[in-house]
Amino acid sequence: MKIARLPDGSPELFHTLQGEGPFIGAPAVFLRLSRCNLHCVWCDTPYTWNWEKTPWKHNDDRKFSKAEQILELNAEELAPKIAAYKCAHLVITGGEPLLQQDEISELITLLKDTPKIEIETNGTQLPTPSLDQLITAYNVSPKLSNSGMEESLRWKEEPLLFFAGSAKAVFKFVVVTEADLAEIQALQKRFEIPSHKIFLMPEGRSPEEMQKKSHWLADLCRDQGYRFTPRLHVLLWGDERGK
Repeated sequence: MKIARLPDGSPELFHTLQGEGPFIGAPAVFLRLSRCNLHCVWCDTPYTWNWEKTPWKHNDDRKFSKAEQILELNAEELAPKIAAYKCAHLVITGGEPLLQQDEISELITLLKDTPKIEIETNGTQLPTPSLDQLITAYNVSPKLSNSGMEESLRWKEEPLLFFAGSAKAVFKFVVVTEADLAEIQALQKRFEIPSHKIFLMPEGRSPEEMQKKSHWLADLCRDQGYRFTPRLHVLLWGDERGK
């Protein structure tokens, strides 16, 4: 399994609070996998995909060494590290976790004492039936045009139809400006997503950035019947990794 590597060489695996979506504030263990099939210009984990000599643009011009940013561990090596936290909630994030579905399935089957398994995904990958049986919740974050990518890359019909019809899934949108609302409503209509399953989150990698967008975004959620979600981890710890 390809896992994001922390600067000290250890896997990006940490015990914290879920900072976004319906489980915000709940204790959880986070496992960050490496690799992504998208390249959002505002992504807060570019070290999972923005490798040296790639053409992808990002608001932060840095490129990362693929060899230095990926740690490979198999399920048997990883499961005891997760179990040691004695936490009932595991969040598998990325990157894009669903690029490694077979490895995730193998890992989950070893975690007998972790009843809640949440996947954070960009919604472009269709879960296999065998993996879907093992998952408790999907936190689906389709990307808007503010991500800097063409719609054909970031919106995939079959996976989004699956998630829209799944009782396990909610949808979370990163909002930069009020103009993003029209795009959210278009996707909602196209895939028949109920308003109560839609969470809007202000884009930002610092409390100050988020605060600038939060008031008008909260008003928008109130008026449209959506749910507002801050980024609790950013409010508490800023842009610090492993929090």
